[in-house]
Amino acid sequence: MTAPKPQRPRSVLLGELCAEFAGTMVLILFGCGVVAQVVAGGDLTKPRGALGDHDSIAWAWGLGVTLGVYVAARLSGAHINPAVTLSLAAFKGFPWSKVLPYTVAQTVGAFVGALLVRWNYTEALGHADPGHTFKTQFVFSTLPGNGALPVSEWGALRDQIIGTAILVLLIFAVTDVLNSAPKANLGPFVIGLIVVAIGMAWGADAGYAINPARDFGPRLASYLTGYRSAWRDQYGDLYFWVPIVGPLIGGLVGAALYKVLISRFLPTAETEVGRTPTPE
Repeated sequence: MTAPKPQRPRSVLLGELCAEFAGTMVLILFGCGVVAQVVAGGDLTKPRGALGDHDSIAWAWGLGVTLGVYVAARLSGAHINPAVTLSLAAFKGFPWSKVLPYTVAQTVGAFVGALLVRWNYTEALGHADPGHTFKTQFVFSTLPGNGALPVSEWGALRDQIIGTAILVLLIFAVTDVLNSAPKANLGPFVIGLIVVAIGMAWGADAGYAINPARDFGPRLASYLTGYRSAWRDQYGDLYFWVPIVGPLIGGLVGAALYKVLISRFLPTAETEVGRTPTPE
């Protein structure tokens, strides 16, 4: 019996990219899918739409993250977010050479997931918004103030920096084995809860994209399928850059805060769990 041949580096990277593609696609299938269902089947201006409301949107996005992470975690670590990938490279030793390939795989996964949502909800979206306007554009991509509140693109940028900083700080906390990381493979579930909490507390100013791939991939898909205003906000300003730049900055801020405030004080792997490390 011969020993199995070791995988070549190219095939290892290919597996990681496939995992990031699949995990991000799953995220978008549930995330954009729930918004399409609520928008097409109900009225968000009413206390509860016919097929869901704000809370169902927040929960589905969070569960989408959980399921996407479970899909991809074994092969790639399940970043499913370029802001997370960049932060891991800057602060956790993730190879810089993989940052761009991961980002492309995540964005393509989000794009394909959004195309599937767009295809499946073609009739319903056409009925709710025959002109494919801002009324249903936010099924796929975010807008300042969700297209309704008086929030500027700079206010939305601030929101995305803060929201993603919270996300990455908490991801670093719950995945740090030197900290109190969740046991029994519950990490993805807890990360999903983080996204639910952000959606419920930080969703008004910019729709909590907190993920450049999550916004740009579906935005491109919507543009190619009839949403001609996809790159702009309700004021006519070029807006697509905000959910890209804001999360990338915010992720680095959150990772830096975790390193400065928490990780440098944690005990080493050799220190007994529960015992405060002895000051040097």
